[in-house]
Amino acid sequence: MSPRRPTPDELAAAAGREVPDLVAPRLDVLFCGINPGLWSAAVGHHFARPGNRFWKVLQGAGFTDELLAPEEEGRLLEAGIGVTNLVARSTATAAELGRDELREGALALAATVERVGPKVVAFLGMIAYRHAFDRPGATLGEQPERIAGARVWLLPNPSGLQARYQLPELIELFGALRAATASADRPCRRP
Repeated sequence: MSPRRPTPDELAAAAGREVPDLVAPRLDVLFCGINPGLWSAAVGHHFARPGNRFWKVLQGAGFTDELLAPEEEGRLLEAGIGVTNLVARSTATAAELGRDELREGALALAATVERVGPKVVAFLGMIAYRHAFDRPGATLGEQPERIAGARVWLLPNPSGLQARYQLPELIELFGALRAATASADRPCRRP
């Protein structure tokens, strides 16, 4: 059964909506997207637009044993994985977000991290991270700073619109995070 496809009217009506955070206490990894797209806001699930490679990358990198659909996102919590966004409001593209909004999102994210206490916060989007945290030279991989005690990791955005990184390279980069978290005191759990 294929997921429901929102109509053009539903997509237009989704502008500005939020997709609820998928969080629980003491996660191994909290993935932080830039902001929800209209498709995700219309259907109420993270990384829901067809063509988004997030779910394939999680499986390929070993975070999940099987390919999950966006509708199954709740199973990520069983694996010690959560999902949030830097900015809560949905837009057609992340380019609609201003630097001030990204910086405000960074403050809100810090409060979420303080509340749920993940081991690692993994940002999915280099430019948004650089603007939000005023780190113009940030590169992929683990960052030197911490957020509320959590390690910080920077990864490419898995959106199908991000053509610079192909699926094998995304899997390799996410796999490095998986390896780093698996070697910690409490390895990632799988569903």
